[in-house]
Amino acid sequence: MSIAIIAAGLAVFTGIGAGIGIGVATGKASEAIARQPEASGKINSALLLGCAMAEGTAIFGFITALLIIFMG
Repeated sequence: MSIAIIAAGLAVFTGIGAGIGIGVATGKASEAIARQPEASGKINSALLLGCAMAEGTAIFGFITALLIIFMG
């Protein structure tokens, strides 16, 4: 087994971390909106920004894994 395959597998784990992070953030945002419905606009905008950042990290990990597999 090549070290590149192991490195690509580790790079793909960023998707798992992003999924867990987005799930936790969504749960906390739902709790916050239930407690303070008047602040739902600010909570939703912060949630969307955080989810976009987490998803960007997952995409970078996926691209890194593809580069490792096909270029190295």
